[in-house]
Amino acid sequence: MNQAVAAKGNSKVQKMAQTALFMALIVLMAFTPFLGYIPLGFTRATIIHVPVILGSLLLGPKKGALLGGVFGLTSFVNNTINPTVTSFVFTPFYTLGEFQGGIGSLIICFIPRILTGVVPYYVYQLFLKKGKKDVSAPGLVCAGFSGALTNTLLVMNLIFLFFREGYAAANGVAETAVYGFILSIIGMNGIPEAIVAAILTVLIGKVLLNKKVRSKIGF
Repeated sequence: MNQAVAAKGNSKVQKMAQTALFMALIVLMAFTPFLGYIPLGFTRATIIHVPVILGSLLLGPKKGALLGGVFGLTSFVNNTINPTVTSFVFTPFYTLGEFQGGIGSLIICFIPRILTGVVPYYVYQLFLKKGKKDVSAPGLVCAGFSGALTNTLLVMNLIFLFFREGYAAANGVAETAVYGFILSIIGMNGIPEAIVAAILTVLIGKVLLNKKVRSKIGF
């Protein structure tokens, strides 16, 4: 009985340590210039969703959601202390002329990122054969792609929902044309991000999700 309790306690500590490791990686990437967030003027490109996706696959959707929340927090901090012209869509503490962030900024900043840590797990589960725990390369590709696209599609569409007028003004686009502009960002920025995420997820995930490797590193 005592051994079972001790083993359960050790497992919890191990999970906490693993989660903390992914958190540290996310924070490191977020605050290393031109690594986690790459300023493009109209937005910031990012690859921070990759450790969130991998963490979701290794640790499960609850921990994935937590890692996504950390991703959102780094975005919030970055846009507050190092703003671009469109930072008001990610933080209520930045103003551009008459346009100011608000509760919508927090929704945009956190909800898509939290779901980025949840969606890939369930997408990957669809590719696992019943009764088998083999690594699925197609599943990893789709998990990486879907995780990145979850972030991009939700962020950009929520921007349109909450801040279309301000976002149009910040980018010098007519309000009637702003959704077309958003679609162009999804195409030029979001799709390449998703492809990169898919490639990195399958390359790294095939190693980390391997049974022998997982047993050695404790995942």
